[in-house]
Amino acid sequence: MQTNLAAWARDTDLGKEADAILRRCVHCGFCTATCPTYQVLGDELDSPRGRIYLIKQVLEGAEPTQSTQQHLDRCLTCRNCETTCPSGVEYGHLVDIGRQIVEERVPRPWAEKAKRKMLRRAMLSPLFGPAMRLGQAVRGVLPESLRRKVPERRPAGALPQVEGHTRQVLMLAGCVQPSMMPSIDAATIRVLNAIGIGARIAPGAGCCGAASFHLDAQAAALDQMRANVDAWWPLVRDGAVEAIVMNASGCGAMVKEYAHHLRHDPAYAQRAADIVALVKDVAEIVAPQAGELRQRLADKRVRAAFHPPCTLQHWQGLRPLSERLLADLGFELRPFAEQHLCCGSAGAYSVLNPEIALALRDRKLGAIAPAAPDVILSANIGCIGHLQSGTGTPVRHWIEVVDEQLARA
Repeated sequence: MQTNLAAWARDTDLGKEADAILRRCVHCGFCTATCPTYQVLGDELDSPRGRIYLIKQVLEGAEPTQSTQQHLDRCLTCRNCETTCPSGVEYGHLVDIGRQIVEERVPRPWAEKAKRKMLRRAMLSPLFGPAMRLGQAVRGVLPESLRRKVPERRPAGALPQVEGHTRQVLMLAGCVQPSMMPSIDAATIRVLNAIGIGARIAPGAGCCGAASFHLDAQAAALDQMRANVDAWWPLVRDGAVEAIVMNASGCGAMVKEYAHHLRHDPAYAQRAADIVALVKDVAEIVAPQAGELRQRLADKRVRAAFHPPCTLQHWQGLRPLSERLLADLGFELRPFAEQHLCCGSAGAYSVLNPEIALALRDRKLGAIAPAAPDVILSANIGCIGHLQSGTGTPVRHWIEVVDEQLARA
């Protein structure tokens, strides 16, 4: 694609990065076939190709409008288009640039701005946990729109002593998962303990930064990234841990991009790169021990449908490894159509764009239904909660089910 960037953008770091990405696009349109918003809305401007044109126009001097902003907001950032693209267009980074530039130039209506700010602050607030527990206590009387966002409470259970293991890893504290689904972290610690790995959370670590980054607070997100690097760095520097383990693929995808986001920060660029080299999804840690672990599970094959989150399959390319791991652990995986397509959760997206999110949820569950699984497995808290709100079939993180089988055995 030929470009002619405006003077204000031409010599900036963001302008140079965007220009390089734009020039790789060949207008082929393969991306439209796998874009979830285009599948639902049928609008070219709600496809990657259409959004690329909008961003190109802004960088070449066109004045963005609220319509431009809306089309960029509607992107789920699933990066399915990157998996499909034959030219290697880094659309995810381009849309981040486009959103940042448009956000600086197009004032949002006050109500919309307040909603996004309150949503971000609520997820990061120390009051989120107590509010979630209260919501779970009265979940049965909540309106449907709120009940969808309040999962049934799953007890975490007792945790083992892990200090004696030679192999040690770090886990991310996160922001909403410990309050919404504490059973995921607890199950992760127990399963890793079962294969001889001690897992702990470093004091001072917190949210990965994704919530702020995608809710118009990129500077705040960078500060959260730096805080995590600072919390992890002493243990990484001293070789006290072999990996930083992620059990929420959305967080893992973000942390694996710390080196990209902090590349212009001389104080953090190298440390971020060293951190990223140690980041592993929990499936990557468990996979080498799958055969040994399988012998210790309850002797019952579980018929399951695995929904690979977009942040697992399109951002990190870990769908094949995860599916092999589940098969090696004894799960009977039931195939279904459109496994590549986003379920509509996408962090805060399902709150800000509920109609699109629910349409994609129902489309995903409709594709899974003919497989008739006993359980729907996934690897990201957002997908798990979103899908569970539309089905009576249990939706679980796969590590929870492995943990339960270990306990039963």
